Amino acid sequence: MASFAYRGGIAAAMSVMLMLSILMGAIPALGTLTAGIIGGRMAGEPRQALMAAVLPAVLLAILLSCLDVLLAGLPIIGPLAELGGLTLASVQVGTLLIGAVVGGLLHH
Repeated sequence: MASFAYRGGIAAAMSVMLMLSILMGAIPALGTLTAGIIGGRMAGEPRQALMAAVLPAVLLAILLSCLDVLLAGLPIIGPLAELGGLTLASVQVGTLLIGAVVGGLLHH
């Protein structure tokens, strides 16, 4: 029978944080905090946990900016769409960052 060794890392932590944030998104602060803690433990160090939490946020900001370009021709809806998306992303990322640091510190 084959034995598999688990190796954490930034990519694994990012994917776990993303999946748990989506699955537990109905619980506003506690869901992303839990996702951050679990992903931070998987990342190993607080610095790697922060990188795993920040990189998806940067990608989300770039995606929202690109989508705003599509809606830029609409006078009211375009700016409101970007501000609403960035607000929701910043609220989710804030608790995810706190959870990632706590999880990274718990790993040691």
